[in-house]
Amino acid sequence: MRETRMVYPVFPGETNHYGTLFGGTVLAWMDQAAFVAATRHARKKVVTVHADAVDFKRPVPLGAIVELVARLKEVGRTSMRVEVEMWVEPVKEGEEAYLAARGGFVLVAVDEGGRPSPVPPLEGGEARAPHGP
Repeated sequence: MRETRMVYPVFPGETNHYGTLFGGTVLAWMDQAAFVAATRHARKKVVTVHADAVDFKRPVPLGAIVELVARLKEVGRTSMRVEVEMWVEPVKEGEEAYLAARGGFVLVAVDEGGRPSPVPPLEGGEARAPHGP
């Protein structure tokens, strides 16, 4: 299964008054990673139609480097379910990487008219996505 990995530094403009990454920024970065993973699979225009509950496990401090890992989990006729994890990379020697957030997204491939468009099955057999067409 192919993974999509994206890396972002956490700068001051992306943090709240506690010095931690805004939740909305976390969601936006996770949606972007899901978009790239789904687009790589479908090889056509995709749109987000659903976001599962996103669990915020631990805060992400200012100055951290985060890595998002997106994995295609299920594929329907036109929809794809992508799981995304956000990991905080250790910056100081001796620190351990940790999972900061995890969530799921459903994206649908669309044609030029904006109508759902078929996507290829997952490698190793087709799984049906529970959400979307």
